[in-house]
Amino acid sequence: MEIKSLSLGDVGRFAELKIQLAPTPTHSSNVTVLVGNNGAGKTTLLKSLATSLSWLVARIRTEKGNGSYLADEDIRNGAIAGVISIMVTDHSQSHLNGSGPESEHPYFLWGIARGRQGRKTAVHSELVNVSRLADHYRTQLTENDKASLPLIAYYPVERSVLEVPLKIKTKHSFDQLDGYDNSLNRGVDFRRFFEWFRQREDSENETGISDTALAEVSKKLGTESDAWKTLSKLKASSKDPQLTAVRSAITDFMPGFTNLRVQRKPRLHMAIDKNGVTLNVAQLSQGEKLMMALVGDIARRLAMMNQLLGNPLHGDGIVLIDEVDLHLHPRWQRSLIRQLSETFPNCQFVLTTHSPLVISDAKDVLVYVLNDGELHEHNGLYGLDANQVLLEVMDTDIRNSEVQKRLNRLLNEVQDGNLDKAKSLFAELSSELPEGHIELAKTALLIRKLELRRA
Repeated sequence: MEIKSLSLGDVGRFAELKIQLAPTPTHSSNVTVLVGNNGAGKTTLLKSLATSLSWLVARIRTEKGNGSYLADEDIRNGAIAGVISIMVTDHSQSHLNGSGPESEHPYFLWGIARGRQGRKTAVHSELVNVSRLADHYRTQLTENDKASLPLIAYYPVERSVLEVPLKIKTKHSFDQLDGYDNSLNRGVDFRRFFEWFRQREDSENETGISDTALAEVSKKLGTESDAWKTLSKLKASSKDPQLTAVRSAITDFMPGFTNLRVQRKPRLHMAIDKNGVTLNVAQLSQGEKLMMALVGDIARRLAMMNQLLGNPLHGDGIVLIDEVDLHLHPRWQRSLIRQLSETFPNCQFVLTTHSPLVISDAKDVLVYVLNDGELHEHNGLYGLDANQVLLEVMDTDIRNSEVQKRLNRLLNEVQDGNLDKAKSLFAELSSELPEGHIELAKTALLIRKLELRRA
């Protein structure tokens, strides 16, 4: 399942907007990235997608379920009503084509509308097609209680990993529909991921060999003993497939991180191996914890909702992530889109970012720039350096504006042949800027050439 397009009418700061999402005929990737200044409307688009998709989730759960509604504050200032329309394609449901006749690309169009209180308006919600699509998934679950479902998840800026809870407050079930629990909740903090992992690992250990038991045998008898080899084989065969998918996703996505697990000694905690060193997850940086929880949560939901797939990470779905670069080191930002696409190849991603590194290192990504309620597609970013993206896409200076003005003045003096003024400006900047500054190094060569010509 994929989102084909989203249309807004008088929502947020958008009077009228229609946006196509990747993949498109000209962009083969499954990733759309929105960039723009704060307040440009990036989050409005993600929340509008989440609002529309909440109706599909609600009606998969129950036939007459209700999703999220537009609020008065969502309606554009000065307008009396707001409308969100979404078109979704689902190639596996050609017989349910929402457009009427059969076609190669079935689609389902529905809309959410709201008028201001005390105002008369002709707009109204259209939910027939979302009900038809949801009914198909309920029929599949009726026929097979392990039938696959599409992942639908929204991760807002407010996501955080403030704690790693190990005391389970509520028992979680492992049914497909539970993969939708809090999936569009704007305040998700990944508590459920860690609680789920603990509970699932307890079940795994009850039916198999625990890490603690295997470690004790290794300590007493060694890893070459027949007992250790036998227990290792039993442990491998008893591994929980859903936990295996989560651990695999984290290892693939975060090189050097392996074997996420719960340890009972010396006290109960969650541990992970980082480059061969075992660490308490609480010791990781905020960026590492956030990335581990994000990837783990996506993998967990896919594993729950695709129990019959050989590799549940290949399940399909729609994932919305606001400020995907949040707390991430530049090295991780640069590989982020590639890793998302490789780890979850059949998921469609809609991301927002302020990082030039995120959008310049992956091919065929569909990038939109938002500015003052307008939206423009921006192509040809692959391979650009961060400075070019800052200047050309994000309309941001690559360095301090005052320093840039003085560097420009210095270059102008050199080009005009004013050697004395150039050398004076160069001396001033050299005393303030760090040694090895690349622009000063370039200018030093130009000044030397000017001196040689004068000689």
